[in-house]
Amino acid sequence: MTGTPSRTDPQREPGSPLQIPDYRLFWLTRLCSVIASTGMAVVLGWQVYDVARAQYGMAPAQAAFQLGIIGLVQFVPMLLLAPFAGLVADRHDRRKVGAGAIGVDFVMALALGALTWTDALSLPALFGLASLHGVARAFFGPAVSSIGPSILPARLVPKGISLSSIAWQTGSVAGPALGGLLYATSPALPYGIAMALLGISMACLLRIAPLAQPVLSRDLHPLRQIAEGFSFVRRERLLLGCITLDLFAVLLAGATALLPVYARDILTWNGVPVGPAGLGQMRAAPAIGAALVAVVLSFRPIERNVGVKMLWSVVLFGALTALFGVSRHYLVSLALLMALGGVDMVSVYIRGALVQLNTPNAMRGRVSSISGLAISASNELGEMQAGVAAALLGATGAVVLGGVGAMAVTAAWALLFPELRRSRTFSTRFAEE
Repeated sequence: MTGTPSRTDPQREPGSPLQIPDYRLFWLTRLCSVIASTGMAVVLGWQVYDVARAQYGMAPAQAAFQLGIIGLVQFVPMLLLAPFAGLVADRHDRRKVGAGAIGVDFVMALALGALTWTDALSLPALFGLASLHGVARAFFGPAVSSIGPSILPARLVPKGISLSSIAWQTGSVAGPALGGLLYATSPALPYGIAMALLGISMACLLRIAPLAQPVLSRDLHPLRQIAEGFSFVRRERLLLGCITLDLFAVLLAGATALLPVYARDILTWNGVPVGPAGLGQMRAAPAIGAALVAVVLSFRPIERNVGVKMLWSVVLFGALTALFGVSRHYLVSLALLMALGGVDMVSVYIRGALVQLNTPNAMRGRVSSISGLAISASNELGEMQAGVAAALLGATGAVVLGGVGAMAVTAAWALLFPELRRSRTFSTRFAEE
């Protein structure tokens, strides 16, 4: 067992996940790590685009392509390491695996802060350090996402996912806004704050009580155990549909990758480009919308027709992305970003609950690594796709085409995976294992 009485004694089960001390530590781990990583991400994106324009003399289209390279260099480590990271999470202490991943991000923040402080930034250095974040994400995702369901009773797992999403989205609001403001004060300061937050996150994670390790057969070769995870997802068409829908829809609708272009060269306020501060606000806007929706879902969780609601939320996400692409009014653009973050939260909430509650504990690390790989592909390769499309079509054309593509993918998945449409409620067949 895991050391938390409320997980084993039905008479003492709490009404909220936050009443469980281990979950509070888990929640703080998520919050602090997300503030740190998203704050660094917004600064890193600005620095890549600005260095490309100012130091290398690139035109906007060429500089936008460099933003796509950030996604690629983060995705390659995920692609190579994610399957092994999932097995590591299933075979070893998930707390220590997650803490080690946070340590990699700490090294990244230290190096970026030093280069910024000494004015020694270059595109190769920025890309090389960005790849470290891909390494960290490969191990952090499977380890930490598998901890949440293990420290909660089954009936609280959907609420736990919603609260975890609140931590994630709150961090996604605070991180970019804080990063942009701190960068305007002192370019190296965001990285120093990130290091402090990553240290807090690591300490919280290691204070969680030791978790019961899944019992895996030692007779089966590790590569066969990795293959088991892929085979399980392939057999479970509901999981396959959820994971691949996110992969292809978000891969196309990668508007956030081009926000530095909008901040520097497209959107203005009183005739002046909105700059780094505006970029931070735009990066935070989707998370504000998502956090508001997550708060509502924590009190009024979705319980019926979950599959159809997930599909419609992705359609709206694509439509709002396309509208953002053509908007030239800064406040309207912020409102659209908030709205698309809110509808995306509905999709994330439903997909997360379906995946976690339909996966046995012994398989959660591997399935989480596959889901994480799909999310990384949609985000990082989405950035690459957006950069290439922006180089060919311009930023506006790339964003609009991506939003329309996301809607088309959702329509196709509704036909290819009828299991998604037929999902009326959340299954809990594996939640108590």
